[in-house]
Amino acid sequence: MQGERINRRTFLNAAGAGTLGLLGTGLCTPEARAAAERVGPLKLTKIEAVRFRRDLRIQGIAPDWTWVRLHTDQGIVGIGESYSGAGHEAHVAVLKAYADRILGRDATDIERLWQDLFYQISYAPWGGAETRMLSALNIAQWDILGKAAGLPVYRLLGGKAQRTLRVYNTMNGWPINGMREHDAPEKLTEFLLSRGIKGIKIYPYDRGPVNAAAMHGGTFISQAELRQSLDPIQRIRKTAGDEMDIFLDLSSRWNLTCSVLIAHSLEPYGIMYLEDPMLADNVEAYATLARQTSIPICISERLATRFGFREMFEQRAVGVVMWDVTWCGGISEAKKISYMADTYKIPTCPHTGGGPVLWFASIHAATSLTNFFIMESVYHLYHDVYPHFIENVPAPVEGYVTAPDAPGLGIEVRDEPFRNGDAVIESIAEL
Repeated sequence: MQGERINRRTFLNAAGAGTLGLLGTGLCTPEARAAAERVGPLKLTKIEAVRFRRDLRIQGIAPDWTWVRLHTDQGIVGIGESYSGAGHEAHVAVLKAYADRILGRDATDIERLWQDLFYQISYAPWGGAETRMLSALNIAQWDILGKAAGLPVYRLLGGKAQRTLRVYNTMNGWPINGMREHDAPEKLTEFLLSRGIKGIKIYPYDRGPVNAAAMHGGTFISQAELRQSLDPIQRIRKTAGDEMDIFLDLSSRWNLTCSVLIAHSLEPYGIMYLEDPMLADNVEAYATLARQTSIPICISERLATRFGFREMFEQRAVGVVMWDVTWCGGISEAKKISYMADTYKIPTCPHTGGGPVLWFASIHAATSLTNFFIMESVYHLYHDVYPHFIENVPAPVEGYVTAPDAPGLGIEVRDEPFRNGDAVIESIAEL
């Protein structure tokens, strides 16, 4: 493990170098092909990881992200990210295990590298830290290609299918100015509306006044508990009427019977979608639920790669698809999942409740989507947490966020966290 102090310019130059070989054949837009041809081969020469101090807390949040930095022989460095799960040590172990399959490759061969790494990962039951690091590498590669070409990533992905991206705000225990979703839903609603944000996602069935999921293990919910769980929804509706769209996350805590009961109780309230009522391990159960309710069912970031989503589409088990670009296989795979969803006329809603690189990468990917639905955002993260690490965090304006126009992902990393030890660069491998 090796620490290093750098300034922002050094970090950004280094961050351009990455494993660009993860692009999918279906994603080789004319812009991306032309950019790769202009810049020529970019040999991957060094892999680094960034860890954050274990006891670090920024506004109550522990940054459990791992940043991946990929260097090229032309001095360009790309930055990627993933987070959560087994943690930083597992991520580093994966990078070390696959370093010899990354170093020396052409960073602009995005699809080839993705496929080669995925082939190795899939020898064992795949997912977890391996897929998270595959995602981070892919993001870093796109960052490299954009920096080398002098273009923002969304341009390489096909340009602006969306001029701006409508956002909703996810609560999930994150406060807004000290307010939490079940303490003050009226004040939260008024605050978001004052900023032009007309959507909110809440968790009334596992963080609400009842928390029946914890009491019964997700196998039973009474009529009284169903009625009590509607309290924050009714209060939001009373405050804003239909001006505030409501999204609900059930955290995969329930069985099919309870999911149907919950969905039926919610139908009078105009819910935009019901996310993850069950674990996504039974397609037929989800298809049954989808047939029994008028509320669109959202399948979320718990699935990775287009292979994980395929059956959900085929069985008409999902009405809104959600991916996390740092978990699903990267920017390339997020686009493929969205393209596949679009053939079934299903819209895409990115998951962004992680680190700042995820936020940037999701904005770029969503900007290029023709089947974009709405973007998750977290006020507490982009307003209170990310600015500790990033100079130019995109923030919604009047309820919409816009992709940066700087080359690559356009991230301006602050040097202070590296000077004061909040962030440390670890050398993984180099040629």
